[in-house]
Amino acid sequence: MKPRILLSLAGLLVAGLLLFGCNNPDAVSRVLGSFGSVGGAPVGDYAASAVKGVTAVAHAAEDFTPVQEYYIGRAVGASVLAKYKPLHDAKANDYVNEVGQALAMFSDMPQTYGGYHFLILDSADINAFAAPGGLVFITRGMLRCCAGENALAAVLAHEIAHVQNKDALRAIKRSRTTEALAIIGGEAIKHAGGGDLARLTNIFADSIGDIMTTMVNNGYSRTLEYQADKTAVTILTRTGYDPAGLPDMLAEMQKRLTPGGADFAKTHPAPQDRITELASLARVAEITEPPARMARFKAALGNI
Repeated sequence: MKPRILLSLAGLLVAGLLLFGCNNPDAVSRVLGSFGSVGGAPVGDYAASAVKGVTAVAHAAEDFTPVQEYYIGRAVGASVLAKYKPLHDAKANDYVNEVGQALAMFSDMPQTYGGYHFLILDSADINAFAAPGGLVFITRGMLRCCAGENALAAVLAHEIAHVQNKDALRAIKRSRTTEALAIIGGEAIKHAGGGDLARLTNIFADSIGDIMTTMVNNGYSRTLEYQADKTAVTILTRTGYDPAGLPDMLAEMQKRLTPGGADFAKTHPAPQDRITELASLARVAEITEPPARMARFKAALGNI
């Protein structure tokens, strides 16, 4: 879904919410279905997705539900794909999804509302992102740092850890959700004009912006990154991958990253700091990468 489509519908969706209430999103979708199509797809299709995203803002003072996470994640994913192009290589993407799905099954959040989805971005930047709800993106540049499947699994496990730990949702500023609740909860909103609708639309857009700014530009706190590394080690061990793949991968990235660069170096603690932090964990016996794993890795990603 294109970000501009999502945001342009947000005002219509809020209007529908005012007419039918937050507890009847199906009615909103039926109304918006009468608006025709956008880019060849019925507006109702976009409405079904976007209405859940706007409704999520109304309930943000509570824990996000799996459904809300999913639709927020879709909006974040649309923003990621507005910045990066996907890599059109079905074999490579299928392989990354197979590895990612196996890892997700051994996480503490093996299922999400919309399922886990993994996509390669056609960018030389060394980076990876995880949107709420299980959307994981990894760049071509990051894949080139991977010497084998253990290394790839280490990167994906780290991103799955961010999903499991709900780190992206922490980026939404509490002030935004408080303001949204104040608008939606007030009796006066039932008779308000377009100003309040515009404020709600902006709050939703800004909430997605909070996540994008943290994920892509600023990065998470060192504490959250270290926790994601530790969670990744647990996932790797449960799945049967060598947990040493993570510090090995970080050592390779240390060689390739440009200090002060705009990619992973900007949004994550220094690889050496993460390696040092990981060294405090009890190391398990190293697992030799089976020849079959290396063969399928080279077959799928050898030309990346």
